[in-house]
Amino acid sequence: MTSSPELASLFLFVPADRPERFAKAAASGADAIIIDLEDAVAADQKAPARAALTSHDDALRNAGRPVFIRINGTTTRWHDDDLAAVERLAVSGIILPKAESASTLAALRQRLAGKLLIALVETAAGLSSVDEIATACDRIAFGSVDYAADLGCAHHRDALLLARSRIVLAARLASQPQPIDGVTLSIKDDEAVEQDARYAMKLGFGAKLLIHPAQVIAARRGFSPSAEEISWAEKVVATNLDGAASAINGIMIDAPVLARARQILERQTRLTNG
Repeated sequence: MTSSPELASLFLFVPADRPERFAKAAASGADAIIIDLEDAVAADQKAPARAALTSHDDALRNAGRPVFIRINGTTTRWHDDDLAAVERLAVSGIILPKAESASTLAALRQRLAGKLLIALVETAAGLSSVDEIATACDRIAFGSVDYAADLGCAHHRDALLLARSRIVLAARLASQPQPIDGVTLSIKDDEAVEQDARYAMKLGFGAKLLIHPAQVIAARRGFSPSAEEISWAEKVVATNLDGAASAINGIMIDAPVLARARQILERQTRLTNG
């Protein structure tokens, strides 16, 4: 796994009002944990959950992996208090839900004092501004469930392909790390989690949001290159040490193919060694 917050692949949510779960989340094998003050916490528990974060600052500081806080959105009554609390916490950064404006992200960045800012794109308005959003944050995540609800479409690959492709393109144009894909709602279906992660990886995503520790192993398998891919990539790299075009099994290997092979090997190294 990787401990770099910029390159983390598996982000595990844990409710902010369940501090007894923080250590379990940190030990789950996920690359980063997201302590959630938004959807996972009922309205009457927002303030106590926020206070619990402050009282557990040492645990956050010593989690052994990057910790992010998903704060409540800018239009909610909890947003300002959440942001004030995060400013005092030893965490890697924040996740802003329903990001729709680059100017809003720019204002947040001024208050973060070096903390990372992940923008969660999960509305039609957010997707329409995704290029500008990408330039104003450190990484983009796709809130696929909320996005589907906003559009009134199915939470299905075909219905969400356009949104996913736009997010990947925006991240690349902004020279960001590969974006973070949304959740798989099936907690105990390892096959669904693995296939969703593999599908996201094929589209150009480099990470995934997880809602339960049981999803970690399957998601990591989904993002890991297969044995066949690794073998192919190693042959390509070994054959092209001088950078010249050549052929392997009748297939021409040139600079773009070599770049792809190196990406596969780099991803494997990142996922296994950190």
